Amino acid sequence: METLNYEIQINAPIQKVWDLLWSPESYSLWTQFFASGSMMKSDWKIGGKTYFTNEEGEGMVSTIKSLNEPFEVIFSHLGLVKNGVEDTETKEVKEWSGAEEKYFLRAIDENITELRAIVHSDGAHKVEMTKGFNRGFELLKNLAEKI
Repeated sequence: METLNYEIQINAPIQKVWDLLWSPESYSLWTQFFASGSMMKSDWKIGGKTYFTNEEGEGMVSTIKSLNEPFEVIFSHLGLVKNGVEDTETKEVKEWSGAEEKYFLRAIDENITELRAIVHSDGAHKVEMTKGFNRGFELLKNLAEKI
């Protein structure tokens, strides 16, 4: 696994950036660069379930390891979801299960927020991840600074 870092400064208060990151409407907008129709469904509980899916409902099942709104959330990926079935046991899944996706927000001042994502990725997805986060964070920045 490789650790990838993505960072952007956004001219908006920290709570606004947090809300845009995770509200269903804006989440689908900034994550469209990973997969069309991207959605996230979470119980927002440490040790609970979070689903990152595409428009067909397929994707990853994860859990929250750490949560401190609006400053931090750390997801640990557990497996895949396909045809409504969770797979956390196959050899393919176990090779990357436990990979983390971390989001850190820091208020530089009351109207400037630094957003950082740190993700574990295998080499095969590095280009896709970099494109997704760079374009997604830029779209998120535009949303936050417009509204």
